[in-house]
Amino acid sequence: MNYKTSIKILLALLIAVILFHISVIAKVVPYDIAWGGRLQDDSEMYVFESISILIILFLGLVLLMKGDHVKFRFKNKTTNIILWIFLSIFLLNTVGNIFAKTNFEKLFAIVTFLFAILIWTILKNKPTATPKSNT
Repeated sequence: MNYKTSIKILLALLIAVILFHISVIAKVVPYDIAWGGRLQDDSEMYVFESISILIILFLGLVLLMKGDHVKFRFKNKTTNIILWIFLSIFLLNTVGNIFAKTNFEKLFAIVTFLFAILIWTILKNKPTATPKSNT
């Protein structure tokens, strides 16, 4: 799979995840399902959901940089390091979700593993550089 296709798929999935987190904030989805019953009250939920959305937005920005969709960008090495960190986080999160108490969280093991595969695809498929002309 082309790394640009992986970026587009991952960006679409990130939008879906942000919509999910917004539905938790709007209390359409109960936060005890989303967080495995670990949150004690609404204030904790708002903090956790806000942090989650910010992290997802940051990953989205990094992917937009990697895909040449924004003018502002980090150095390529920095972008790759950030993506390696996210890859590690998603792999660890996949393991955690597999051993989760609720089936709903176990389902997210598939999502986080898909995120890890897509990031791996982005990291291993380096874009082909256009040759410079000698004129």
